[in-house]
Amino acid sequence: MSATAENLVTPSSSLAKGRLSKEEMTEAIIAAKIDQATTWQAIADQVGVGIIWLTSVCFGKNSASKDIADKLCGVLDLGPEVSTALQAFPHKSWDWSVPQDPVIYRFYELVGVYGDTLKEVIHEKFGDGIMSAIDFSMDIDKEENPAGDRVVLTLNGKFLPYRSW
Repeated sequence: MSATAENLVTPSSSLAKGRLSKEEMTEAIIAAKIDQATTWQAIADQVGVGIIWLTSVCFGKNSASKDIADKLCGVLDLGPEVSTALQAFPHKSWDWSVPQDPVIYRFYELVGVYGDTLKEVIHEKFGDGIMSAIDFSMDIDKEENPAGDRVVLTLNGKFLPYRSW
């Protein structure tokens, strides 16, 4: 998606121009999802995109093309103001405090406990660099297990080596 005046919106300027903020957009989407008694997976299937990416767009962490935004709004019977907000480039930041939600905290804890290990093994296998979170996909699956169902989380990111110059 190319940058235009329409999608270069900051959190404060979106309200000043009479547009929906990302928070208001998310509230409208969640209300429509509840009203329709549907799931993120069903919405993603109808829009033709992955559940993780779609949900991140709906929570304001990524932006969608006009085609995808319009299709999503059609599925949820939402107006053009939601489509415009979906297309706006998000302000990618988050609260610096320790997450309070137990699910989110476990990921915070996971990186705290295993972060250095992940970094070391990535460097050993690939060299000095990072895993892209842009050229990236994620999937969450359920694995049934007699001892208790398992969460299978797959992170698939392009390796980006640091370069010398």
